[in-house]
Amino acid sequence: MILPQDFFSSTFILQTAWARLEPLEPMHHDKLLPIAMHRMLWEFTSNKVYTAADYALYFNNALQEKSTQRSYPFAIFDKQLNQYAGCTRLGNIDLKNKRLEIGWTWIAPYLHGTGFNRHCKYLLLQLAFEQLQLNRVELKTSSKNIRSQKAMLNIGAVKEGVFRRHSINDDGVVRDSVFFSFIKEEWQATRQRYFTLKGIGDDTNEERDH
Repeated sequence: MILPQDFFSSTFILQTAWARLEPLEPMHHDKLLPIAMHRMLWEFTSNKVYTAADYALYFNNALQEKSTQRSYPFAIFDKQLNQYAGCTRLGNIDLKNKRLEIGWTWIAPYLHGTGFNRHCKYLLLQLAFEQLQLNRVELKTSSKNIRSQKAMLNIGAVKEGVFRRHSINDDGVVRDSVFFSFIKEEWQATRQRYFTLKGIGDDTNEERDH
């Protein structure tokens, strides 16, 4: 179990046979830039990244959020092809109330539909429920992002409802957000059905430095 006061000072390296998540650092900036330039990754996101300048702002904001203990961003690495493949984040972290949100995820298009994202989500959920001992993990997406909604359901997330007129995107579009969740009491059954039976988990290991 990780104590709340140790969370942000810990270095988490999470991995399965296919995916590795490592804390986002300045050295990842150039390695992830080519992936971030795929415009289709940002179609439904609140923060739009269409240029290298947009990406620099987005990247630096992620690092700043970690420094102010608002989120914990990760770089995603494809172990099969031995290359970086995207980014994800634990955000809206409220350790007092034992909850956080998984999101801000973008993965190289060549991995879409391959099951790679399931590996990434498993690692973050395992950290949240088995190491941090949290009660709740949230996910959300645009009501227009049907693909993302299906992906969340396919890993066992429970759809809770739609927050209407929830946020305003960078381009001024007012967005409805669909919320999903996992909770502590359901995690073991969810892990078995949606991850272990898919061959994810048995070879997983975690390294942590304080």
